[in-house]
Amino acid sequence: MDWFVVSPMLVGLLFCVAVLAAFIDSIAGGGGLLTVPALLAVGMSPAQALATNKLQAVGGSFSASLYFVRRKAVNLAEQKLNIAMTFIGSVIGAILIQHIQPGLLRQVLPLLIIAIGLYFLLMPRLGEEDRVRRLHGLPFALIAGGCVGFYDGFFGPGAGSFYALAFVTLCGYNLAKSTAHAKVLNFTSNMGGLLFFMFGGKVVWGTGLIMLLGAICGARLGARMVLSRGQTLIRPMVVIVSAVMSSKLLYDSYGTQIGAWLQTLF
Repeated sequence: MDWFVVSPMLVGLLFCVAVLAAFIDSIAGGGGLLTVPALLAVGMSPAQALATNKLQAVGGSFSASLYFVRRKAVNLAEQKLNIAMTFIGSVIGAILIQHIQPGLLRQVLPLLIIAIGLYFLLMPRLGEEDRVRRLHGLPFALIAGGCVGFYDGFFGPGAGSFYALAFVTLCGYNLAKSTAHAKVLNFTSNMGGLLFFMFGGKVVWGTGLIMLLGAICGARLGARMVLSRGQTLIRPMVVIVSAVMSSKLLYDSYGTQIGAWLQTLF
């Protein structure tokens, strides 16, 4: 079992990346856009990078979730069914990805994330205050918990935004309350994915635990800002993160074609 893989100086750099990523992730999601490329850049294999990223993400999402629960922004007793469905979905997704290549999902996902960004951008009053709830009980748990949890275990980028969108549109929660609840489910799906990676022996524990400490610090700061700044902070962050995330995913899927097209122009 590898404990560090990378040099102490690079581990320190990854700690700083984890702080920033967790801060962003606790507000708008998308922290993995920073951590996974950073882990790959220091020489980890794709399997090690994904597994180690799940470890540090568990620290960040747990830190933010604990803060929201202690501040009574989330009532865990009311979320038991959502948490259970999220965990089951994430484990199924993590198992299935070992047998199915998510190529089609990589092509469709940028469009979905662009749609989320535009939705928040073009509806300035979205999540400003609580609204009438549209789904209750098991139907909501299956959609917001099971389906998004499955996606997080199967692929992952933008899962926090999908959770938050579900709470805004289906539960009628305001944006700050939706973000708080989203982080609890995000922690659950991160834990489900991490357990699967642990069994596979792919986690780089030394590096991952140091990044986990950084993620705890960044997530706590971000969680505080969610409750203090609310919609004025979350909306623009979701729009910006959605734009950056979709651009990166488009480049990952169509980078060669985009490069060739640009060469024909210039």
